[in-house]
Amino acid sequence: MGKSRTKRFKRPQFSPTGDCQAEAAANGTEGEEDDEPAAELLEKLQHPSAEVRECACAGLARLVQQRPALPGLARRDAVRRLGPLLLDPSLAVRETAAGALRNLSACGGFEVCDDMVTKDIMTPLVALLKECSAGLDSNEMSPQEKKDQNRNSIENIANEAMNVLWNICECSSRAVSIFNKEGCLEIVLKYLSRFSTNVDLAISVAYCLQTVTEDNPELLNSFTAPALHVLESAMLSPVSSMDYILLKTLVAGTVWNLKDIIPSKSQAEIINAILKILSEVLEVDAGEIVIQMKEAETQRLKAATETEEIQENANGDNLIEDDEMEEIPHKRKVRRKTFISDLLPPTDKELREAIALLTAQQTALEIIVNMCCSEDPSDDEWEELSSSDESDAFMENSFSECGGQLLSPLCLSHEVHTAFTNYLIPKKIFEKTAFPNSIAVDLCSRSPTWKSLVRKMNTIQCRALVCLQSLVSLLDVDHLGGAAALQTLAQHLSQLLFSQPDFAKHVDFLEAISSALRALLQTMASKNISQCMTPDQLMTLCTAGIHSSNTGVRVNVVSILGITGSVLAKEDGTLETLKTIGCFLLEVATKDPSLVVAGEALDALFDVFADGKEAERASIQIKLLSALKEFQPVFKTKIRKEGRGKYSPDQLCVLDNVKMNLRRFVAYQETVEKRLTT
Repeated sequence: MGKSRTKRFKRPQFSPTGDCQAEAAANGTEGEEDDEPAAELLEKLQHPSAEVRECACAGLARLVQQRPALPGLARRDAVRRLGPLLLDPSLAVRETAAGALRNLSACGGFEVCDDMVTKDIMTPLVALLKECSAGLDSNEMSPQEKKDQNRNSIENIANEAMNVLWNICECSSRAVSIFNKEGCLEIVLKYLSRFSTNVDLAISVAYCLQTVTEDNPELLNSFTAPALHVLESAMLSPVSSMDYILLKTLVAGTVWNLKDIIPSKSQAEIINAILKILSEVLEVDAGEIVIQMKEAETQRLKAATETEEIQENANGDNLIEDDEMEEIPHKRKVRRKTFISDLLPPTDKELREAIALLTAQQTALEIIVNMCCSEDPSDDEWEELSSSDESDAFMENSFSECGGQLLSPLCLSHEVHTAFTNYLIPKKIFEKTAFPNSIAVDLCSRSPTWKSLVRKMNTIQCRALVCLQSLVSLLDVDHLGGAAALQTLAQHLSQLLFSQPDFAKHVDFLEAISSALRALLQTMASKNISQCMTPDQLMTLCTAGIHSSNTGVRVNVVSILGITGSVLAKEDGTLETLKTIGCFLLEVATKDPSLVVAGEALDALFDVFADGKEAERASIQIKLLSALKEFQPVFKTKIRKEGRGKYSPDQLCVLDNVKMNLRRFVAYQETVEKRLTT
């Protein structure tokens, strides 16, 4: 029903295990058979021994990843019982408690996070973040702190706490409001400023900042020139490891969110710096990096195994004694690391680097989509942009003008279009739409710890397709490479689609590629560029797509039919194809359970049969007028009965327009039929 607006991407919640069932709380599995472990662990949180409290927190961190356990934990008020342990005298307990809350917030979903705010988790959490910040400033620690502390324990606690804060702010506007009021920005920026010595903590902060700076004008006013310089320093770090690539990408997303407060004098440098980072991220061949990292891990583990065997042969008696000692609590042989390792993703360096790169590329694509979907565009344009070496560094005073003349949100002007082209953004996005490297996919599929990367690689392809949709919809044809480039792109998308016999089973891929095809065919039709999909390919796509459970897929294939049909209606010799399209669209309009899809199908019918001799002949032969007359009162009734309960005000407005256009189109078809049958 008209041009579709590209969706903006929100940051996904972090899953500490990779396979965390994020919908657990939302699904609300009832049943109390698993209450026993929860009750026992929660009881131990009050134990006088710090080691027992630590063990209980670690157990809860594992337990919250199991769907049946969540309702029991909620009933037993786990959040209120874990919250005070964030300020426990023992640093080890603080870290494990924060880890348990991190897992709970990641696995529990929106309802659990909102409930955590209701149960006042933000009070001890903010207090913990402030204490960690003060601890990082202090060179003096008490003897007990020194006794409890492992290397960087305060930073480790801060990292866990930052992930809790990020997850909660992602899900709760109340948490974001508390973030604003409690002055958390200053605290997290202090953590970010330590990026050169603790990149993991900096990444957690960057994730959180990207979340809290989106659509938060109150917070934007808190960004001072020094605060902006912290972001600048992180974004322009010369380190090129995968962790730093991810950090710089996330900070670039945060800076984009701050565009409303960037002084006009600095905007050219900033947009160039952002696009340079995104371009460099997308330049990397992720498939090859995954292969290299997996091979490096294999060699490292092989060497470690050989070393371990040698040590076991030399020290067998000592190892047996070690195991015996672990069973004796008073000998304190059980170390905190034994439990902490269960809270976090696999810590293998190679896997972490591969995940960091894939996450950075997905984030970069999402930032580009959000740039293309910038809301409330104004007539103000950013200053002329270029891909010169000046983008390697900001001007000395690039962020020192806060309070000066500011521009409204970015309108994708000609200069920005040019910058996209200069940094080869369309080309690099095009490359990411290809299927993931088959060797990398095979390697990951055969490894339990690497298997989740297959999904990440597929997600990057889908994000690239959505990104392509945005660029095709917004950029001039010249910035996309001209008519020939669009035809090549259409052939590429067709090959992607039809090279997969079971493409209909992959819903995310089908939605992404059908969205890209829809935007591309619309652009080509508007510029009178000949299209390359054959009628057979078109109907294969639409027949498969219309049976998808995904409403977006069904809307896309119907729209594609409307676009293609309206082009064919102006050509000779297309009668049979138009009849096939017309019958298909009628079937969808009258039988699809979604009014949105039905409305789109009607819109497509209006487009296909609005003009052209072949279209007029086809409409008579498929009895289009009588079918629409019969459906007209049915459609009107469905809108009245179903509309207000199931559809948004915007959707209802569009459906009302379709209803009005249906009445007009029926009148038009009556004149066509009268003219052709007399």
